[in-house]
Amino acid sequence: MTDPLTPRPADTASLPRRFAARVIDGVLVAVILFGLGSIFGFGYGWLVLGAVVTLAYFALFDALAGTTPGKRLLKLRVESPGGGRPALSRAVAREAFMVAGAVPYVGPLLALALWIWILISIRSSPLGQGVHDRWAGGTRVLLSA
Repeated sequence: MTDPLTPRPADTASLPRRFAARVIDGVLVAVILFGLGSIFGFGYGWLVLGAVVTLAYFALFDALAGTTPGKRLLKLRVESPGGGRPALSRAVAREAFMVAGAVPYVGPLLALALWIWILISIRSSPLGQGVHDRWAGGTRVLLSA
């Protein structure tokens, strides 16, 4: 854990704000996936399609806009280590954990374990970086102006 007497940089997004943005984006993705399931059915193919759509949603928005609709609503952005939007490869690496939930049978438990690990790593980082940010080469979620 970080020392509570050592403040994070002022532009670092808070964990509750990041979580709220992820919930908003999760609802949007769920609506999309429900629509796709209604068209194609809700079998294993839907799980694979859902994993691809979920990864594409988060990675493409982060790489192309620097923010997802949920992050934009809450005035957050993802920034690469050198500043600016992350490259697509970094955005995919950052969001790759999102496909864990699609693994048959163990996916929900695996996804829960990864979420907990990410939450703990965000709280313990002086820059508010989760393990997924470090996998992506050092991306950060910052407050937008």
